[in-house]
Amino acid sequence: MSDKGSFKADISQSVIEAALESVRKRTGDESASAEVPVEVSTEDAQAAPEAAPLNNAEVEALKAQLEVSLAKGRELMDKIKDEHDRVLRATADLENFKKRAAKEKEDVQKFGVEKLLKDFLPVVDNFDRAMEHAATTTDVESLKQGLQMTRKLFEDTLAKHGVKPFTSKGKPFDPHFHEAMQQLETDELPPNHVAQEVLRGFTLNERLVRPALVMVSKAKSTPAPATPEAPPTEKT
Repeated sequence: MSDKGSFKADISQSVIEAALESVRKRTGDESASAEVPVEVSTEDAQAAPEAAPLNNAEVEALKAQLEVSLAKGRELMDKIKDEHDRVLRATADLENFKKRAAKEKEDVQKFGVEKLLKDFLPVVDNFDRAMEHAATTTDVESLKQGLQMTRKLFEDTLAKHGVKPFTSKGKPFDPHFHEAMQQLETDELPPNHVAQEVLRGFTLNERLVRPALVMVSKAKSTPAPATPEAPPTEKT
């Protein structure tokens, strides 16, 4: 090896023995001798100076920094654990909400018309009484009045829930509310008016539920003038 840029250095025997002991532990070589001379270059000597031993104050400062770091780590882990628990609780609450919403939806589908049906039960009761009365009496007029009262109760119950009929006879034909069944020739109404109402229409809260089935007026056709017959010719 060239001597340029390097120098011989004597290192304490204790340092050499420690280095050799480290080598023996790594390689398992027990033949390494503590009397090996060491050649150190100038660059190596400058790049790796011998570390100075730490005094008690520096050791205590490092211990304090370590304790602070450990405390911050424990605090961060506690926050992560709390956040994880919060996410688990929120997930469980969401699942419970979904189950409740599904149950409420099912109940609405099954029992949503319960109030409506309860309001219509008296109408059914009146029909039952009318049928019983019809079986034991010949008074047609009283039976007719009972049916009229039942019909009014039925319409009042419909109106209570926003269902109302509308009258179409005599009004201009409106395809948004009327369904034409056929045309009817008449002189009583202008063309394209409702001449006859076959079925009444109904609305629910001002929205059409069923259009009225009607007959639409049209002008009577003028009969063609009769052709005069030619006089019979005399036979000779």
